[in-house]
Parts: sequence; structure tokens; C-alpha cells
Amino acid sequence: MKQLTPDQALVIHNALLLPTMKVEHRITRSVIAALPDDQKDYRPNEVAKTAFDLAWHLASAEHGFRMGVINGEFDFSGLGRPETVRTPEDIATWYAETFAKDFDQLTRLTGEQLIKVLDFRGAVQLPALSFLQTGTSHSIHHRGQLSAYLRTIGAKVPAIYGESYDSKRTKN
Repeated sequence: MKQLTPDQALVIHNALLLPTMKVEHRITRSVIAALPDDQKDYRPNEVAKTAFDLAWHLASAEHGFRMGVINGEFDFSGLGRPETVRTPEDIATWYAETFAKDFDQLTRLTGEQLIKVLDFRGAVQLPALSFLQTGTSHSIHHRGQLSAYLRTIGAKVPAIYGESYDSKRTKN
């Protein structure tokens, strides 16, 4: 397989991945913020994460993927939930704040940093750039789970890609 050049990686990063991350972040933050605090302990069955734990996993794992790329190696050990994060709105705020800081650092990466091969838990070795897309895909997956939780508990599901049933009803 042909490897990306640093210049090609920068084009993909700046023209595709960064703009996509901004859009997806806005949507994901709205889904996290839609979780009612009084329903945060909901889980569809005993082996599933609670809605709150799922929201935290979504936010913290996304940050972990970004930091792995920024630092040139993965270290998920520091992703524990701060004691100050106690509500879904706290998660949404933490998510927005860390995204802003991470995004700023991502805009300054070099092509060489983006093509550096990173090891992900001994299972996958890919150029750093690939893990930005993987992190986004991971978030989209869990955002879908969380939006299904919202529907099940009777909370309003925000617009994701176009209107949702609930966002359409609020317009009328």
C-alpha cells in the first residue's frame, strides 16, 4: 500500500478531517446535553452502560483519540472522570472545553506528525491521521446509542443530520 506524503496528509487533515470534526462535535454535544439529569442512570439492560457513563465514554474517548494523535502515542490512563463532572451538562461543558483546546493543537500538527505510525493498544498500527477518523467514527457510533437511550427514556432527541422528530415538532 502506498503511504501518504506529509503534504497529502495535511490536505486531508485541513480540508476534510478538521471541518468534519467541528460539525460532528456540535452534534454530539447537543445529544449529550439532551440527557436529562434525572434519567442519567438509565440503562437498557444490566450489561449496558448507564446513559451517564455512555455519555462520559463518548466524550473522554474522543479526547483520548485526539490526544494520542497530538502526543504521537496513546495513553488512555488519564481519562478518568473529574469529580466536578456530575451531570450530563457537566459532561457537555467538559467536552466543549477539551474539544476547543484539542482542536487548537490539531490545527498546528505537521504533515510528519500526521503520517507517523501509531500503535493502538498493540492491535492496530496506522498513521496518526487515521486515528482522527477512527475517533470520529467511534463517537458517531456511541452518539447513536445515546440518542436511542434518549428516545427510550422519553427525552427529546436533537437534530443530528437534518431534523429529528423532536426538533421538527418544536418548529411547528
